[in-house]
Amino acid sequence: MVPDRLRPLIEQSAPMAERFAAAGHRLYLVGGVVRDALLDRLQPEADLDFTTDARPDDIEAVVSGWASVVWTQGKRFGTIGLKSPEGRIIEVTTHRAEAYRTDSRKPDVKFADAIDADLSRRDFTVNAMALSLPDLKLIDPFSGAVDLAAKRLRTPLAAEESFSDDPLRMMRAARFIAGYGLQPDQDLVDAVVTMRARLDIVSDERIRDELDKLMVVERPGGGLWFLVRTGLAEEFLPELPALAVEQDPIHRHKDVLAHTIAVVENTSPDRLLRLSALFHDIGKPKTRSFGPRGAVSFHHHEVVGARMTRDRMRALRYSTEDTEIVTRLVELHLRFHTYRMGWTDSAVRRYVRDAGPLLDQLNELTRCDCTTRNAAKARALSRRMDELEARIAELREQEELKSIRPDLDGNEVMKRLGLGPGRDVGQALEFLLELRLEEGPLGPEEAGRRLDQWWQDRGGQATPRAAR
Repeated sequence: MVPDRLRPLIEQSAPMAERFAAAGHRLYLVGGVVRDALLDRLQPEADLDFTTDARPDDIEAVVSGWASVVWTQGKRFGTIGLKSPEGRIIEVTTHRAEAYRTDSRKPDVKFADAIDADLSRRDFTVNAMALSLPDLKLIDPFSGAVDLAAKRLRTPLAAEESFSDDPLRMMRAARFIAGYGLQPDQDLVDAVVTMRARLDIVSDERIRDELDKLMVVERPGGGLWFLVRTGLAEEFLPELPALAVEQDPIHRHKDVLAHTIAVVENTSPDRLLRLSALFHDIGKPKTRSFGPRGAVSFHHHEVVGARMTRDRMRALRYSTEDTEIVTRLVELHLRFHTYRMGWTDSAVRRYVRDAGPLLDQLNELTRCDCTTRNAAKARALSRRMDELEARIAELREQEELKSIRPDLDGNEVMKRLGLGPGRDVGQALEFLLELRLEEGPLGPEEAGRRLDQWWQDRGGQATPRAAR
């Protein structure tokens, strides 16, 4: 009897299975969908990956005329992509045994005829299972189902051989440790420690993508500790293990690293928010100073950390947009603490203006940055954050906080003061913006009167061109 949790996979795969069987080829469902189906955590829209003994030309021939779209960009690596008539994205790959050359980022692909050979080249035993179609037999030559039940992470072949085939698997281990609560075999850990430098042959883009996948699992902490303790983080994110040597008396953690990982786990699994949490304190090692009685401080670590964040994200080939968002959140993560005397209207406007579209993420990062074991301090910070959010809500009802701008625009300033474009107009707009932040909306008439007075106090003359 077929378990209910497998029925959706069987129904979705049936048309493909029938076409390959009719053409005399074996077809297997492989990868994450088989693993997640066994764990009863299969997502309805999960990707379907198949492997077959058919060669790429044969795969293309079988699916052509049935698939609505066929992609052949991966054909030389044995993969044909397609969209089913129902609109589902599917990949079918010829059984293969692949290995990276020691000095190359590209695999040498060799096709295989047997499913066991294909499964042996996969990353971990929990991913080295296949469901044969249409007879629905589980192919599990490396006891992946047993390892799933035992919460064990190991490789089908020797770990050194598996990681030599694709060094990114060392990073991927961190994601499976965190995402599935698996414990790595000691042989796997030892292989990562020994082979970590081989990550150098993996492209920055692949490393970035794997880091992103780790960041959005529910609790990434175990994976982050694995990266640090094996030394693998040194190869692509050395700023992270550097935090381990920094004492953190404020949060009462043994080190800033423990605090950082706690903050990451506190935040919701939003990729850029989690990255901001990961980077938020990386400026501390460069800004550490000692005061009276050995007190430690990290003045301006948010500014230094923002620069370091930008450099590291660029090195990992993050997009400009992603880099600017994370860098800005790192730069602003202490802004809340500068308003210790209460949330005046002016303070709220400036905070909202500085955060811009990142306001909700900044507020969450600020809340999650509190990992102190001192319950009274934690409650006090939470109350202050509640007060801020209440003040923001109140002012939003009165003002357009999301679009704070001067009451007059540049054209109106030039017309009123009889100026052409130039520095004076910019200074006038800065003056009007400060008024807006301090006092709220003034209206065009009052703003114009204040502008006239400001201009008169300056002598009513434009800045000489030579001084510009």
